[in-house]
Amino acid sequence: MIGRLWCLILVCLFVPLAARSQGLNTSTIDHALGRSGQKAGEVYRVGFPRTDLHVTVQGVPVKAGLALGSWAAFSGTDENATVMGDLVLLDSEVNPVMEKLRSAGFEITAVHNHLLGETPHVMYVHYMGHGSAAQIAGSLKAALAASKTPLEKPAAPASEPAAVPEWVKTVNDTIGRQGTFRGGVLSFGLARSEAVTEGRMTLTSPQGVAESINFQEAGAGKVATTGDFVLTADEVNPVISALEEHHISVTALHSHMLTEQPRLFFMHFWAADDTASVAAGIKAALSHIAIK
Repeated sequence: MIGRLWCLILVCLFVPLAARSQGLNTSTIDHALGRSGQKAGEVYRVGFPRTDLHVTVQGVPVKAGLALGSWAAFSGTDENATVMGDLVLLDSEVNPVMEKLRSAGFEITAVHNHLLGETPHVMYVHYMGHGSAAQIAGSLKAALAASKTPLEKPAAPASEPAAVPEWVKTVNDTIGRQGTFRGGVLSFGLARSEAVTEGRMTLTSPQGVAESINFQEAGAGKVATTGDFVLTADEVNPVISALEEHHISVTALHSHMLTEQPRLFFMHFWAADDTASVAAGIKAALSHIAIK
C-alpha cells in the first residue's frame, strides 16, 4: 500500500515536469531572433517585414503587409524543432542568404518571384531547417544578417483608426468572411479542407498552407490585391479562369515545398482596380478551392 502511495506521488511530481518539457519555449526563440511572434496552436510564427524596401507595382506603393513579409514558423520541441518559411530578398541578397542557410544545414525548397513588374525587383526564398530551437533560430538570424532585412525589434504598431474604412467592409461583405485589418492591409488566411503533410509533419495554416489573400487601398474606390492561392492540380486552371474573367493577373505558379502531400501549387496574383470588382474576382476564385 505504501509502495503504491509513493508511486502516485512520484507520478504527480514528474508528469507535470515532462509535460513542461514538451513543445517550444518561445522565449528561447525570441532571444535568438531579437523579436517575438505569435503562437497559433503548436506553431510559433515570427515575422520580418521588409519595411526598409519601397516597392511599387504599376505605380502602387506596396505596403510590407501586402507582399513584403518574410516569416518563420517554428514547431516541435526545444530539442527537436523545425522551422520553415519565406524570405523576401533583393536580387543581390538571394545567394548570400542562401549560402548562410545551406551552411547551417537548412534546405532551400524554392526560389522565385511572386510579383511582376515591381520596382525594385524582389525574390522569395522558401526554406526548411531542423535542429534545436535555439540553434535554428540563431542560424536564421545569421542568414538574414546577410541581407538588409530589419533585425532590430520593431516599434510598437500605430493604433488603428477607430472607424474601419468603407473598402474593408466592401471586401469583407463580398467575400463573405471577416479578414484581419492591420497596418492598412486587410488579410485573409483560409485553411484548406484536407490535411497537408510534409514528411512526418501535418502542416497548419501558419506554416504557409492556407489561402493567403491581402488587400490595401490603391486610390479612391480602388484596392490592390495579391497573395497565394494554395491549390491541388485540378484546381489550378479553374482558378486561373475565374481570375481572368475578373481581370486579375496571374503573376506566378510554382511549388513552395519539396515533398508535401497532397502535391500543392502556389498561385500568385495581382490586381489594382475597383474594390467591388476585385473582391468579386477573389470570391469567384475561392469558389473553386476546397477550403473550410
